[in-house]
Amino acid sequence: MAMRQTPLTCSGHTRPVVDLAFSGITPYGYFLISACKDGKPMLRQGDTGDWIGTFLGHKGAVWGATLNNEATKAATAAADFTAKVWDAVTGDEVLTLAHKHIVKSVNFTQDSSCLLTGGNDKIIRIYDLNQPEAEPQEITGHTSAIKKALWCNNDTQILSAADDKTVRLWDRNSTEVVKQLSFDMSVSSMEYIPDGEVLVITYGKTIAFYNALSLDMIKTVDAPASIHSASLHPDKDFFVAGGDDFKLYKFDYGTKEELESYKGHFGPVHCVRFSPDGELYASGSEDGTLRLWQTAVGKTYGLWKCVLPEELVSENSDTIYCTPAAPEIKA
Repeated sequence: MAMRQTPLTCSGHTRPVVDLAFSGITPYGYFLISACKDGKPMLRQGDTGDWIGTFLGHKGAVWGATLNNEATKAATAAADFTAKVWDAVTGDEVLTLAHKHIVKSVNFTQDSSCLLTGGNDKIIRIYDLNQPEAEPQEITGHTSAIKKALWCNNDTQILSAADDKTVRLWDRNSTEVVKQLSFDMSVSSMEYIPDGEVLVITYGKTIAFYNALSLDMIKTVDAPASIHSASLHPDKDFFVAGGDDFKLYKFDYGTKEELESYKGHFGPVHCVRFSPDGELYASGSEDGTLRLWQTAVGKTYGLWKCVLPEELVSENSDTIYCTPAAPEIKA
């Protein structure tokens, strides 16, 4: 019998959802933060999508959002020329970091002591959160707006992707470029997987995988549509991607074969990420919603319960419905 994917829909945002991130696994589960053009980033329980709270304070679209591993701190990047650090437990604003232009990306070090930012002023900044009054360390070299800046190699190096059609690997101490990749078009997204040092890059219809330390190519996969975001499963068995055609695609990482595609959003998919346990992946869209999708359809997990109700199974039925107990989660 075939399994039918039924995503959980998380509503509450009023504009396109442009970024999302999961925390690590904590004693209280794991958590999900979303960045939206409505200027109101939201925190949710990661496995159910249940709304926990909204971080209020930005005066413009929020382009980037992240949580530290312990889910005690959040950071957001916005069009109001600021990055903000928040207490993710109380929802209180802890710090506002003024920039000279729109901020697109925020990323904590593993110990949450430093914050990396990047944006339209083409400068990568490192803020010491233990000395918030101190001037940030600045790294220059990109010639166009920075879309993403991420710590890598145990926070000793930095990966950045920009509209100058390059991805660069920087040494944190010397602030010099160690390696650089150049593309024929702007990179649409970048994901760093510490376990195995894998870098996932999307541009056009291509999903590319690189060694994050050497920037040597591992493989590329072409998707049926222009892709805005991709995410590799923690076990590296498969990866998911979403883009212009409103669909979520799932591929076998080893064979590059397309395994499944699902349409649930009513607009382009801007961001997709696997949960830290690999049991689900979350997508954010132009339609203003987040959706949670099961990695293994039919497994009882979170709000999904696999049932075989008599009224859904007829002599001619070849579909098992794995239905969420609460299909729409509102803020």
